[in-house]
Amino acid sequence: MKIELKGITPLTHLGVIRVEGEDAAKFLHGQLTQDFSLLGLSEARLAAFCSSKGRMQASFYGFKRSHTEILLVCSRDILGATLKRLSMFVMRAKAKLTDASDDYALFGLAGDAIESIAGGAGSAWSKVDIGPISVVHLYPADGVNRALWLAPVSEAAPAGAALSLPAWCWGEVRSGIAMITTPIVEAFVPQMLNYESVGGVNFKKGCYPGQEVVARSQFRGTLKRRAYLAHSEAPMNAGDEIFQAEDDSQPCGIIAQAAAAPSGGFDAIVSAQVSAFEAGGLHLGSASGPALSLTPPPYPLLADI
Repeated sequence: MKIELKGITPLTHLGVIRVEGEDAAKFLHGQLTQDFSLLGLSEARLAAFCSSKGRMQASFYGFKRSHTEILLVCSRDILGATLKRLSMFVMRAKAKLTDASDDYALFGLAGDAIESIAGGAGSAWSKVDIGPISVVHLYPADGVNRALWLAPVSEAAPAGAALSLPAWCWGEVRSGIAMITTPIVEAFVPQMLNYESVGGVNFKKGCYPGQEVVARSQFRGTLKRRAYLAHSEAPMNAGDEIFQAEDDSQPCGIIAQAAAAPSGGFDAIVSAQVSAFEAGGLHLGSASGPALSLTPPPYPLLADI
């Protein structure tokens, strides 16, 4: 599938949590799946905030604006609850968490727009600061480079051809990396969305909530659920269940993120049982629902260690 995906669009569905203070990195290091203590100023990270059972309550694009200020970009619909949960763990740490969504403008850059603004494509999770502006390079969508542009609202918006938000959201799906939204809070451990394969989990860092479950999922045999790309002619939404044709008794997967496809129908990221993916015959909503076609994710999976 080759669809034109280039231009600039405001990312109104995302918000920003600011973490400030001399313990900002240390605090997040102890709460998220990523190593924020060693994070450089030219890097960003995909990270998850898990429950004690290892289930993802939130996911972020996280990066440092300075050694005492970290910004976490997440879906707006979970920001309030996530901020409240994270704040409960601050205790005596010298870190202050606030909703900074109104302080920053967020734009998505795709294709040639990255070249003109950030000087070219960078590797995924690399970051370039241009004064107060941060550009975070994301995973591509169907070979098209993508980046997140963030700056104080006082800065001029990036200039370039317009890209629609639905087209950007479709590109998010085609990148194969799902972000947590309200319908899928606590539905998955990180590996069910392939987070360990796209830089979202650091297995060498210390403890964080759910760390034992996440590590056990990785180190004790084959992972039974993975994220795949899916297409259907029927509308799909995050949280929708999928079934195998011969088994209506229980779902074999869940839609994690979906968007209308420019060429028709709908594309999605589906977290499904590996056995169901291999067997095929998958349907939306019930064993006799609309048919789904699944394909592997657009990146290699990290082999079980």
